[in-house]
Amino acid sequence: MRKNERGDCLRVAEIMSKNFPFIREDELVTKARAMLRSHRTRILPVVNYDKRLLGIIYRRNIMAITSSVSAIRVKGLMENPRLVAVLDEDGYSVAKRMVKLDEWYAPVVETKENKLYKGVLGLENFIAHFLKTGSSKLSETLESIMSREIVTCSPDDEVDNVWRLMQRKAFAGLPVVKKDKLVGMVTQKDFLDSGAVMPTFESKKGRYKSPPKISAIMKTSVISLKPSATIRKAAEIMLNKNIGRLPITDEKNRLVGIVDREDIVRAFLYV
Repeated sequence: MRKNERGDCLRVAEIMSKNFPFIREDELVTKARAMLRSHRTRILPVVNYDKRLLGIIYRRNIMAITSSVSAIRVKGLMENPRLVAVLDEDGYSVAKRMVKLDEWYAPVVETKENKLYKGVLGLENFIAHFLKTGSSKLSETLESIMSREIVTCSPDDEVDNVWRLMQRKAFAGLPVVKKDKLVGMVTQKDFLDSGAVMPTFESKKGRYKSPPKISAIMKTSVISLKPSATIRKAAEIMLNKNIGRLPITDEKNRLVGIVDREDIVRAFLYV
């Protein structure tokens, strides 16, 4: 493989997750839901019995499924992956495409021709690699990379409305703010773990009912950092705690920014 513009080589096969769980096309969606919960993954690659990649299931796909349609098969819900990586591809090139497409995961195949599923390449794989390199970028502060235009929700917001907001903005999580102070975080995983179905209906009578508030499903024990914290600190927390985003607060616990995995990876790709 030729060296890239950084002067080094990084094959997808070197850093990808090779034992990432997958599901077959004819399995029930209820199994996909259980796997997403138990493995704490954000996606599930879908394969056939020859283990050839067919599609992908996201957490957001599962949230619309109720018990009344529990017999639906995975192939009826899966999406086409927006990005598929190949074992021998240059990792940095794939990372740039992932950031451009706002995709945190790319299923990996042996070749584009045979589509044999080999694993998944996630932004966390790049973050782990960058931590190992000891780059000087790691000592820079979060203030230099954090997003300042923050979309938030309130503990009193209804879960349906927040879910729609997350879907519309393509966010996997939102800070929860009350009186300008950070009081929690709510993520797709919290929605999935709560067993809520979007939108919420009475399962037997089919009538709309008042949905619960975000306060019922949000996490209140939130890890936050100050703008002066280093990129290394945020990267280590994201990997060790399997966290996708970190709120940034000032000395009065007011939300001033947010940093996600994409921000971390982008900082190393465009130095």
